[in-house]
Amino acid sequence: MSTIYDFTAERMDGSMQPLAEFEGQVLLVVNTASKCGFTPQFEGLETLNEQYKDQGLTVIGFPCNQFGSQDPGSNDEIGAFCEKNYGVSFPMMAKVDVNGAEAHPIFKWLKDQKGGLLTDGIKWNFTKFLIGSDGQVIDRYAPTTKPEAIKKDIEKALTAAK
Repeated sequence: MSTIYDFTAERMDGSMQPLAEFEGQVLLVVNTASKCGFTPQFEGLETLNEQYKDQGLTVIGFPCNQFGSQDPGSNDEIGAFCEKNYGVSFPMMAKVDVNGAEAHPIFKWLKDQKGGLLTDGIKWNFTKFLIGSDGQVIDRYAPTTKPEAIKKDIEKALTAAK
């Protein structure tokens, strides 16, 4: 696998989402959780998605229950929570593991492309990966990085995509 567009992920409704459908777009891939101290970041992620979607940005959420069991619900429950509480309109995939033997191939690839500070593993919910329109990882952001702090990098990636 050489770009993010080579992968497929399961959507919350069970259908398969080829990421090739986003080819040429800038992506912000985030592992999410609905019962985490960082959960309010859904609001900022939705704002980014709305603000930049017409310019070529898509935010993609991947719920994960590996950190403190902070997303224990079913895909339907998670999807309803995100929509009701944060108005999430960006694509949300089915719940995945981001670390360990069962880690989703997308996250294995993301971690290979852009390792973490001390280890390559995802340390907590709301780790973010900015992907350029060429399908390559531009940068990785810690869970504590608020979505609005990524704006300049997103704008630069969108400009480079033109």
